[in-house]
Amino acid sequence: MSKLFTSYQIKNLILKNRIVMSPMCMHSSMNEDGKVNDFHIHHYVSRSLGQVGLIFLESTSVDSQGRISVTDLGIWNDKHVSGLKEIVKAVHENDAKIGIQLAHAGRKAIVPGPIISASPISFPQEGMKVPQEMSAMDIQRIINDFKKGALRAKEAGFDVIELHGAHGYLIHQFLSPLSNKRTDEYGGVRENRYRFLRELIHEVKSVWDGPLFVRISANEYHKDGNTIEDYIYYSKKMKEQGVDLIDVSSGAIIPNKVESYPGYQVPLAEQIKRASGIPTGAVGLILNGVQAEEILRNDRADLVFIARELLRNPFWPLQAARDLGTSIESARQYSMAWKEVLPKKKDNDLGKRWATGRETLMPIKE
Repeated sequence: MSKLFTSYQIKNLILKNRIVMSPMCMHSSMNEDGKVNDFHIHHYVSRSLGQVGLIFLESTSVDSQGRISVTDLGIWNDKHVSGLKEIVKAVHENDAKIGIQLAHAGRKAIVPGPIISASPISFPQEGMKVPQEMSAMDIQRIINDFKKGALRAKEAGFDVIELHGAHGYLIHQFLSPLSNKRTDEYGGVRENRYRFLRELIHEVKSVWDGPLFVRISANEYHKDGNTIEDYIYYSKKMKEQGVDLIDVSSGAIIPNKVESYPGYQVPLAEQIKRASGIPTGAVGLILNGVQAEEILRNDRADLVFIARELLRNPFWPLQAARDLGTSIESARQYSMAWKEVLPKKKDNDLGKRWATGRETLMPIKE
């Protein structure tokens, strides 16, 4: 069995494999009320049928004024819980685990009315509003919103909570010197810039004892921004607070062009893992099973987060198994079809597959 398809334990949670569906905004709550609809159920359940081990819901806002768009999912109201429960129940029926990403967009919120951030600096893109600088009362209110979101996530039955501290959203806005120009205890040196996240983690953990992940942008791609050394510092702090895994992404605190290529963010996850001693998830153009296996076998990360490939193919784990020459269990209803395409014997010649990059794109001969 390849490492990709071995189980992974976090606290009392056991994932059947190390494939994670990365949180991806679907902007599909069409009544602008933040509620789940049929699309969301079909979307997430199809990936559980496809044998993804852990499925993350998209960025889910803890505050109606903190949505990336007005069609985002929400968890700011008790009325959201029933729809979220439906998704959780349906995913669990297919032997998959499910997480939720709690988020606030801060200055990147595109909603009617006022928006807030660490400092009154707009996201430098045409049409973006200037946010109001958060007062001490605002900070405590938003931290409490995350805490309430965690309580609702627990009620809905989620297995994992992830805090969205990446991609230029509110938590990231406090962490980064590019967006945080405060002169109080929440700004200035990096210890102060971490304070908002530190207090937020503390409050969430007061009501949530399950696995807790944090997504970060470990490279801000700007000479005056945070470096990997800063994020190693932050990751050590998170480990001390009991965070279980760092989901390592990059960018988006400001608009900038980033050269992307297969696995371009994996070295960031590897550096965080090795320097801070905390488990990491790797994300960023992870395309096939051989690439995912290399990341895990070389201990560069503990989980692989798959994003666009799972939008293209809900059955990506099946293709990954074929890439690796191994067999995996299917949903009962699909067993006859999966048996026809999975190889009978494991092909251990991963070096050849990795070197050519062609064999993974070709069908297994039956």
